[in-house]
Amino acid sequence: MSQQFHLVNESVKQNAINYIRSLPVDQKRPLVLDIKEMTRTLQQNSKLWPLLKDLSDQVIWFGNKYDSADWKDLITALVAKSKKQEQRMAPGLDGGVVMFGQRTSKMTVRQMVEVIEAIYWFGTQQGVKFSDKSRIEIEWAKRWGDSNAK
Repeated sequence: MSQQFHLVNESVKQNAINYIRSLPVDQKRPLVLDIKEMTRTLQQNSKLWPLLKDLSDQVIWFGNKYDSADWKDLITALVAKSKKQEQRMAPGLDGGVVMFGQRTSKMTVRQMVEVIEAIYWFGTQQGVKFSDKSRIEIEWAKRWGDSNAK
Protein backbone atom coordinates (compact mmCIF):
# COMPACT_ATOMS: atom_id res chain seq x y z
CA MET A 1 0.00 0.00 0.00
CA SER A 2 1.52 3.27 -1.11
CA GLN A 3 -0.07 6.65 -1.68
CA GLN A 4 1.56 9.96 -2.44
CA PHE A 5 0.01 13.43 -2.23
CA HIS A 6 1.60 16.64 -3.48
CA LEU A 7 0.22 19.37 -1.22
CA VAL A 8 -0.32 22.10 -3.78
CA ASN A 9 -3.76 23.28 -2.67
CA GLU A 10 -6.37 22.83 0.07
CA SER A 11 -8.31 20.25 -1.94
CA VAL A 12 -5.32 17.91 -2.18
CA LYS A 13 -4.61 18.51 1.50
CA GLN A 14 -8.17 17.51 2.39
CA ASN A 15 -7.90 14.37 0.22
CA ALA A 16 -4.74 13.42 2.11
CA ILE A 17 -6.47 13.93 5.46
CA ASN A 18 -9.41 11.80 4.34
CA TYR A 19 -7.08 9.09 3.13
CA ILE A 20 -5.23 9.04 6.46
CA ARG A 21 -8.52 8.77 8.34
CA SER A 22 -9.42 5.69 6.27
CA LEU A 23 -6.19 3.85 7.16
CA PRO A 24 -6.27 1.01 9.68
CA VAL A 25 -4.48 1.36 13.01
CA ASP A 26 -2.43 -1.68 14.04
CA GLN A 27 -0.01 -1.64 17.00
CA LYS A 28 1.77 -4.77 15.77
CA ARG A 29 2.21 -3.56 12.18
CA PRO A 30 1.92 0.23 12.18
CA LEU A 31 1.95 2.21 8.97
CA VAL A 32 4.57 4.95 8.57
CA LEU A 33 3.74 8.40 7.23
CA ASP A 34 6.68 10.25 5.71
CA ILE A 35 6.09 13.96 5.06
CA LYS A 36 8.95 15.73 3.31
CA GLU A 37 9.79 18.38 0.78
CA MET A 38 9.70 17.29 -2.84
CA THR A 39 13.01 15.99 -4.13
CA ARG A 40 14.72 17.57 -7.09
CA THR A 41 12.93 17.54 -10.39
CA LEU A 42 14.05 15.92 -13.61
CA GLN A 43 14.17 19.43 -15.05
CA GLN A 44 16.67 20.44 -12.35
CA ASN A 45 18.74 17.36 -13.02
CA SER A 46 18.90 18.20 -16.71
CA LYS A 47 20.00 21.74 -15.81
CA LEU A 48 22.80 20.42 -13.62
CA TRP A 49 24.77 18.49 -16.21
CA PRO A 50 25.50 21.25 -18.78
CA LEU A 51 26.89 23.38 -15.94
CA LEU A 52 29.08 20.54 -14.68
CA LYS A 53 30.27 19.90 -18.25
CA ASP A 54 31.40 23.51 -18.53
CA LEU A 55 33.44 23.09 -15.33
CA SER A 56 34.95 19.81 -16.53
CA ASP A 57 35.90 21.35 -19.89
CA GLN A 58 37.44 24.55 -18.53
CA VAL A 59 38.70 24.21 -14.96
CA ILE A 60 41.97 22.66 -13.84
CA TRP A 61 41.80 22.32 -10.07
CA PHE A 62 45.10 21.93 -8.22
CA GLY A 63 46.71 20.59 -11.39
CA ASN A 64 43.94 18.09 -12.11
CA LYS A 65 41.18 17.98 -14.70
CA TYR A 66 37.97 16.37 -13.44
CA ASP A 67 34.96 14.96 -15.24
CA SER A 68 31.37 16.11 -14.65
CA ALA A 69 30.66 13.45 -12.01
CA ASP A 70 33.75 14.47 -10.03
CA TRP A 71 32.68 18.12 -10.20
CA LYS A 72 29.25 17.13 -8.91
CA ASP A 73 30.91 15.58 -5.85
CA LEU A 74 33.12 18.64 -5.32
CA ILE A 75 30.22 21.09 -5.61
CA THR A 76 27.81 19.10 -3.43
CA ALA A 77 30.55 18.88 -0.77
CA LEU A 78 30.89 22.67 -0.95
CA VAL A 79 27.15 23.15 -0.48
CA ALA A 80 27.04 20.63 2.38
CA LYS A 81 29.91 22.40 4.12
CA SER A 82 28.24 25.79 3.72
CA LYS A 83 25.13 24.33 5.38
CA LYS A 84 27.26 22.77 8.13
CA GLN A 85 26.07 19.31 7.13
CA GLU A 86 28.19 16.36 8.15
CA GLN A 87 30.83 15.30 5.65
CA ARG A 88 32.26 11.86 6.09
CA MET A 89 35.23 10.03 4.64
CA ALA A 90 36.89 6.68 5.04
CA PRO A 91 40.12 5.03 3.95
CA GLY A 92 39.61 3.41 0.55
CA LEU A 93 39.45 -0.37 0.44
CA ASP A 94 42.49 -0.38 -1.84
CA GLY A 95 44.19 2.79 -0.61
CA GLY A 96 43.35 6.45 -0.95
CA VAL A 97 40.42 8.21 0.66
CA VAL A 98 36.73 7.95 -0.14
CA MET A 99 34.45 10.93 0.53
CA PHE A 100 30.83 10.11 1.11
CA GLY A 101 28.99 12.69 -0.93
CA GLN A 102 25.49 13.96 -1.21
CA ARG A 103 23.14 12.25 -3.63
CA THR A 104 21.48 14.86 -5.82
CA SER A 105 18.61 12.45 -6.45
CA LYS A 106 17.76 12.71 -2.73
CA MET A 107 18.06 16.50 -2.56
CA THR A 108 15.07 18.77 -2.28
CA VAL A 109 14.21 21.27 -4.99
CA ARG A 110 15.65 24.03 -2.81
CA GLN A 111 18.91 22.15 -2.22
CA MET A 112 19.33 21.60 -5.96
CA VAL A 113 18.92 25.32 -6.58
CA GLU A 114 21.75 25.87 -4.08
CA VAL A 115 23.92 23.36 -5.96
CA ILE A 116 23.21 25.05 -9.31
CA GLU A 117 23.95 28.47 -7.81
CA ALA A 118 27.18 27.13 -6.26
CA ILE A 119 28.32 25.88 -9.68
CA TYR A 120 27.68 29.29 -11.15
CA TRP A 121 29.48 31.06 -8.29
CA PHE A 122 32.51 28.75 -8.43
CA GLY A 123 32.65 28.76 -12.22
CA THR A 124 32.52 32.55 -12.29
CA GLN A 125 35.40 32.67 -9.76
CA GLN A 126 37.40 30.38 -12.07
CA GLY A 127 36.67 32.38 -15.23
CA VAL A 128 34.43 29.72 -16.78
CA LYS A 129 32.63 30.86 -19.91
CA PHE A 130 29.31 29.13 -19.49
CA SER A 131 27.77 27.72 -22.65
CA ASP A 132 24.50 29.13 -24.00
CA LYS A 133 22.67 26.09 -22.64
CA SER A 134 24.22 26.64 -19.21
CA ARG A 135 23.41 30.37 -19.18
CA ILE A 136 19.73 29.56 -19.74
CA GLU A 137 19.87 27.11 -16.82
CA ILE A 138 21.59 29.67 -14.59
CA GLU A 139 18.89 32.26 -15.29
CA TRP A 140 16.26 29.65 -14.42
CA ALA A 141 17.96 28.94 -11.07
CA LYS A 142 18.20 32.66 -10.26
CA ARG A 143 14.53 33.25 -11.08
CA TRP A 144 13.49 30.24 -9.01
CA GLY A 145 15.65 31.37 -6.08
CA ASP A 146 14.28 34.91 -6.21
CA SER A 147 10.66 33.79 -6.42
CA ASN A 148 11.06 31.26 -3.56
CA ALA A 149 13.21 33.28 -1.17
CA LYS A 150 11.84 33.49 2.33
